[in-house]
Amino acid sequence: QLQPVESGGGLVQPGGSLRLSCAASGFTLDYIGIGWFRQAPGKEREGVACIYSIGRTNYADSVKGRFTISRNNAKNTVYLQMDNLKPEDTAVYYCAIRSAWTCPLVRSDVDYWGQGTHVTVSS
Repeated sequence: QLQPVESGGGLVQPGGSLRLSCAASGFTLDYIGIGWFRQAPGKEREGVACIYSIGRTNYADSVKGRFTISRNNAKNTVYLQMDNLKPEDTAVYYCAIRSAWTCPLVRSDVDYWGQGTHVTVSS
């Protein structure tokens, strides 16, 4: 069972920044697609950003220009840099793994989920 581990969540004021990390232990992220999803209270889990094994990225319209997904294969870690955060970004953020080189941005593409990390944007 592959399970990535997220970190980096917390409380931040509107307009602030956070960087989330998704680390893998016991398996390599080099050749697989990784995504970030989020789930706000009372809402469906939605795809936010994803990255192909070759480095190409996709983003949800709601975060384009504010969030950046990247990967460091040497550290076996994927990051989500979140800038200009808004209260509507408040959610639990999940790292998602697809057992293929392509990019998981919908739930049906995901094979393994992390436990999630909380992000709260509030003044």
